[in-house]
Amino acid sequence: MARIVVTDGMAPEAIALLNKSGHEVVEGFIEYDDLKSGKLQNFDAIIIRSATKLPAEIIEASSGLKFIGRAGVGVDNIDLDAAGNAGIMVVNAPNASTQSVVELTIGHLLSCIRYIPKSDRSLRDGKWEKKAMKGTELNGKNLGLIGFGRIAQGVANVAKALGMEIHTYDPYLPPKVAKSLGAYLHKDVDSLFKTCTHISIHCNLTDETKHLVNEKRMKLMPKKKSGIECGNHIVNCARGGIVDENALLDALNSGTITSAALDVFEVEPLPYGYQLLEHPNFHGTPHIGAATLEAQQRVGIDIANAIIQCLNGEKPATLVNKKYFD
Repeated sequence: MARIVVTDGMAPEAIALLNKSGHEVVEGFIEYDDLKSGKLQNFDAIIIRSATKLPAEIIEASSGLKFIGRAGVGVDNIDLDAAGNAGIMVVNAPNASTQSVVELTIGHLLSCIRYIPKSDRSLRDGKWEKKAMKGTELNGKNLGLIGFGRIAQGVANVAKALGMEIHTYDPYLPPKVAKSLGAYLHKDVDSLFKTCTHISIHCNLTDETKHLVNEKRMKLMPKKKSGIECGNHIVNCARGGIVDENALLDALNSGTITSAALDVFEVEPLPYGYQLLEHPNFHGTPHIGAATLEAQQRVGIDIANAIIQCLNGEKPATLVNKKYFD
């Protein structure tokens, strides 16, 4: 029997699955200072989401820990190299939230171009600004997807059904994959920005992608497609930090960007007085891409099964730091 701590919550069905497998599950958030002082030493595995951070100093203080489960996709809150060097396997659940993030991305795109949040705020202020809320259609516009993995491909399928032309930049993508899905694969990210009036982010946060969406690139966007002044629109439901948020605010103020929506931010929760929230053409959500009942159930079941595989001496297909265990 192994001891597993679940610090950021998990679907009851997943907890039941771990218990049914004969393991002891302890639920409850652990403060950073307690983690740093060795609170994890008496656990075989920990399952986290985005709230718990596991940098090198926490991992080094957690002798006895063998497995880390990230109930979700992103693992930027875990030092993968430190875990690998300590012999700790890190697994995630990359597929479970795909549909939920796809739908939120499309929702943000539609909200941007039809001014849905802005119109709602106006109505609540007692105004009837029908003429000021004239939007544009997604049909016939160029959608640029930065990264073309599962979620971006799902967004592409919905966007194509709405009549959008699909463009992507992904330096790791075989050209035949883009071609098979009817997407034009750009050789560099600047070319994508020059071509697309609508941009959606779907890549990981790395040193390479930090502030990839910056002042220079936003100024490349064309604002017009087929003679229609549709403006420029940016959506990010991937990871905070890929969009330079200060540059985005400046671009909204100057009119370079017509509207923008973020589900992820460089600092979460948002600090008091966060200025983007004051701009009428910006709207945001509090990192809810995977926050559906369906996704959370799938995430929990997937990560529970992966941890059970680890405890049984197997290497799950979702092992993230696999280079340390080949």
